[in-house]
Amino acid sequence: MRTAVAVAAAGGVIMAAGCGSSGSSSSGGSSSSWAKADSLAAGGGMTALVTAAQKEGQLNVITLPSNWANYGTIMKDFSAKYHIKINDANPEGSSGQEITAVQQLKGQSRAPDVVDVGTAFAVEGANDGLWAAYKVATWNNIPADARDANGDWYADYGGYVAIGYNPAKVKVAPTSFKSLLNPVYKNEIALNNSPTTAGAAFAAVYAASLANGGSFSNIVPGIQYFAKLKQIGNFVPTAIGGPTTVQNGSTPILIWWDYLLASEVVPVVPGFKIVIPADGHFASYYDQAISATAPDPAAARLWEEYLYSVAGQNLWLEGAARPIELPTLVSAGTVNQSAYAALPPAPSGTATFPSQAQDAAAEAQVTKLWPSEVG
Repeated sequence: MRTAVAVAAAGGVIMAAGCGSSGSSSSGGSSSSWAKADSLAAGGGMTALVTAAQKEGQLNVITLPSNWANYGTIMKDFSAKYHIKINDANPEGSSGQEITAVQQLKGQSRAPDVVDVGTAFAVEGANDGLWAAYKVATWNNIPADARDANGDWYADYGGYVAIGYNPAKVKVAPTSFKSLLNPVYKNEIALNNSPTTAGAAFAAVYAASLANGGSFSNIVPGIQYFAKLKQIGNFVPTAIGGPTTVQNGSTPILIWWDYLLASEVVPVVPGFKIVIPADGHFASYYDQAISATAPDPAAARLWEEYLYSVAGQNLWLEGAARPIELPTLVSAGTVNQSAYAALPPAPSGTATFPSQAQDAAAEAQVTKLWPSEVG
């Protein structure tokens, strides 16, 4: 399971063995010109990019589970369209492991060309000079607060913190964080992991904070909320919630990303329900970045152009994730209507996000207070 952990843990784990040889890199040809290209035009256009990428012949990705946001289909479609082999290393890894792989495999042909990481890691990598600046052709469709101004990283897909429940086990439908305080939910509620290590669980605490008088600058009410939920016996902090625990009823209520509830729990739990809590809306996105030392720089840039095309964005949508260019797809009439209609209804208004400073402060508070307040 992909996990976006705190920045402090980013350098702690070595990536599992990837694909390809351990020799020095790139596939040659016109790759060198694309290694410095910061846009499609700067490299000579799409035809030149496709030619160079096909000459490289491969793309090294990392930590892309096939059942996560429809990546299995996305990778197959890209390979079929461009006849480029994709090597997916460590598919069950974490954002921190992606960073470590870029650092430790530098200069090797199996080093990651691209990454898909949580924002904290995208920012960390930019600060460490790990990314190559590149602005995809649809750059202006990406909100300014969801991308690095230089083009080092940019949001790709995401979703909202949601409450999912198994109606066969849960007789009173939850609708909000407040509703989860009902004693009828005793020993039924779980997160996917501890918020000190899992990005989705951390986001759940953020959402609970917003539902209880907190803000992006104050996550403490969210910690206090889960402490209360534990105190009354509803929240099981030691549980690692997931499809199995929902299915078997050990924790039939799971607070997780809406797109993961849809893609991982819905297929195995008949009638499974997903609701974005009415009192606490928290959205977040993962981010794309190209390694500054990518062994296949043209393929890396072609991958990004594909992901931010109408086809790529709709494939994320088909995986129940919300692509960053979704508003553009809707307004242009190019959205996959059936996939769009299948999403849980989003809150009205434009989603807002904590700043990097607010996020770092919130992570520090959770790391400090969660073990003693919640356990």
